[in-house]
Parts: sequence; C-alpha cells; structure tokens
Amino acid sequence: MTGLTIPYADGTLADVGTSLLAALDVPGEVDRFGLGPAARACVFLVDGLGWLQLQRHADAAPFLASLRGRPMPAGFPATTVASLSSLGTGLSSGEHGLTGYTSYLEDVDAVMNWLAWRSVGAGDDLRDRVVPEVIQPRQTVWERAAAAGVATTICTFDNFAGSGLTRAVLRGGRWGGTLAEGDAVARAVEASQVGFRSLVYVYVSALDLVGHMRGPDTAAWREQLAVVDRLAERLSSGLPADTLLAITADHGMVHVPEEAKVDADALPRLRDGVVALAGEPRARYVHCVAGAADDVAQSWRELLGDEWWVGSRDDAIGLGLFGPTVSAGAARRIGDVVAVSLGAAGVVERRRLPRLASMPGQHGSVTDEELLVPLLVSRCDG
Repeated sequence: MTGLTIPYADGTLADVGTSLLAALDVPGEVDRFGLGPAARACVFLVDGLGWLQLQRHADAAPFLASLRGRPMPAGFPATTVASLSSLGTGLSSGEHGLTGYTSYLEDVDAVMNWLAWRSVGAGDDLRDRVVPEVIQPRQTVWERAAAAGVATTICTFDNFAGSGLTRAVLRGGRWGGTLAEGDAVARAVEASQVGFRSLVYVYVSALDLVGHMRGPDTAAWREQLAVVDRLAERLSSGLPADTLLAITADHGMVHVPEEAKVDADALPRLRDGVVALAGEPRARYVHCVAGAADDVAQSWRELLGDEWWVGSRDDAIGLGLFGPTVSAGAARRIGDVVAVSLGAAGVVERRRLPRLASMPGQHGSVTDEELLVPLLVSRCDG
C-alpha cells in the first residue's frame, strides 16, 4: 500500500467469487487468481482474519500456514458489509453500493446499519422501504453459479435467512443455514457432495467477535485462531476429492486504545454543519448541511490532525478508494466529507453507540493490518 492507493487491478476479494466461477467453467467469468479448473469448489470466509495477523501468529494456525497463499486487498472500506458484498457480487463497493457498516439514506432520513438492515437508534426494520434487491440489483456470484447448473449452497447462520444483506448479496442457490461453527463445517461438507458441479460458501464469525471485544493479537484472539485452524483442517479433510478450497476473509483489525478514540458526541465542532455521521470509527462519512462541506472538512482536519486523511467525496472517489467505478447511489452514501484513519485512532460516538465505541478492536480503514486479507488455496484429498 502507498498512502490511500488501493491496487484493485492486482486482484481483490471481489475477484475471488468470479475466479471460482471461472474455475467451475461458468461462461463469461475470469479466473484472476489462476485457481481452476475444478468440478467442485468451496469458499471458506473467516470474518476478521487479516493477512498480517495470520503471519504473526502462524504457529497458532499450522494448517492455514501450510497452504499456498497470498495477501490481497479486501477493498475499501475494510469492513464486513462492503467485503461480503464484494465477494458476493464480484464488484467493488463503488459499484455494489454497500459502502460501509452504516450509511445515511436521504430517502428515509436515517443512518442505516446494513448488517441489521435497520435504522441506527430507532432500530426500525427497513427491508420494505429500502428493498435489498433494489439497493443491489446485480446478479450475484451465487445466482450466476446456479444459473449455469452448478449446485450452489450458502452455509451461514440460520438467523441470517431472509435478512436484508442476505437478500442483497447472498441470494441464489440453496440455503444451508448453520447453528454453530462445527455445524457450518458439517453442512459445507454435505453440500459439497451435491450435483456434478458444486459451489459452497461457508462463513464463521467468532474470530471477529473476539478481536473486537478482546483485541487482535491477544491471547484470546490466538486461541480462537487455533479453533479456526482446526475448523479449516476438518473442512479440508471432509470435502470430496479434488475439491478446490479457497480460504479468505473480509478484513483484518487494529487495536485502537482508549486515548486514541475521538468522541464526536463530546466535541460540538465535529457536529457543526453536520446532518449525519455514518461509516464507522476508522472510516467516517460526514453528511453536511448544504454549503457547509468545506468548513466541516476544515474543522475535522484541525481537530483530527496528521493521523487522518480528510477530504471531500470527490477527492475520495478520485483517489480510487471505492474502485474504478462509482455509481450515483454509492456516491450519495459516501457523504460530503470522508475521514480515514491512517494511524491507531477512531472517531466514536460514546453516547449514541456505546458498545461500538468501547471495542478495542476496530477496522475499516486502509492500513495493511485492516486491508490485507489472505487467499489460501488447496486441493482436497477427500
């Protein structure tokens, strides 16, 4: 990484799904990573597994460390919503339009949490007003696989069935709801044996939870990484012979100490001229009163200092943060001012969002710790 430049042309998380489709001989798809050919494929996404964290703690994950692999950018922002959407569509955040953990939507005059598909604060279910298939209308990787005759199964938490994010970027194929991490492995192994060609998506999230609540690189995080390593080994040994297994992640994580957290709820200057604050602590989207964007950007620069990049929406798009193409809908969700943490800091909201503000583990920005995720590949023995 150099500054804020993200090398999308070199292959990112958005290219993993399309590469697997090409490996499965789905017409019109490109195998950017040289994965194929294959009759069966399984993508195992480990929420919160950064490439650099994995390298530092390889001794806790001997199976993962033994696999052929490379780092790649998750894309910006380095956060679950944007990354799962990129994997599921083959598009950067500027094209699929799910540009962060939260976004301000003018149509409903609310900051929306895309993971829950609910308004922040009030908690209103917005699936009827913000229709997932309208927000993200492009055919997903999973739909393209199923349309090509590939037996496609989505193995993620049972309570995600019918959620807004599932409908937007995980739709397509057979639903294989899971109850826990061990169940996810068993369901994925079973699903991989269906049909003459198969594609299975399997997701686990406990490493991300431990990283957020205990911090990355902690003893607790290492122990959970060891659990993930065992899950990956069990998955690999259970898959049918010659299945292509691709293990990846949605983001890494950094430790944000309490003294590096800037509380927007306690600093009126960060709210002056601001209609809504969205994004997340390390990648903030600031929506401004008409005509106030320049003054807001200047105030944020002065208050945050050199540890932050603060610029306009056009500046951020021009730098290519959101990929080579940015739709009109995505641009509206980016905000008038963008603030990106370059160090260990975050802009939190201790009164409005106390749980998020309290977390020592954070992500979303462009540091290599957050941005780089692994692509680990193996051919299973069966």
